[in-house]
Amino acid sequence: MAVIKTNSEDVKMLARLMRAEAEEDGAQGMLMVGNVGVNRIRGNCLDFNNIRNMNDMVFQSPGGFEATQKGYFYQRARDADIRLAQRVIAGERVWPASNALWFFRPVGACPATWYNQQNTGRFKAHCFFTPTSADCPQVY
Repeated sequence: MAVIKTNSEDVKMLARLMRAEAEEDGAQGMLMVGNVGVNRIRGNCLDFNNIRNMNDMVFQSPGGFEATQKGYFYQRARDADIRLAQRVIAGERVWPASNALWFFRPVGACPATWYNQQNTGRFKAHCFFTPTSADCPQVY
């Protein structure tokens, strides 16, 4: 059962985002980016109040994704990426992004916090940051 409401175009948009943000980190890294996106829609908290659908999440400004500013994001979604997006929409969670709302690719080590949120870990190039369950219960 889906954890967020989507249609086929939403799934393709998430697939394109996951690929554009984390293709170099492989399927697992792409799933983690998908977790962050789904959590932003589910959360309705902190920087993501009133982010209720895929389009709002992907194109949020400020606070959105850098990938939307690059041509690679706008290429057609590949079947393998669509299948990964479907897994995330169905509720698959991958640590350290399972409850995360933020990630970024630092030069060097991950900071302990980012925007006052705790670092939950790193996967290859990206560090993930998670709110507390008190601040954002819907992502838990």
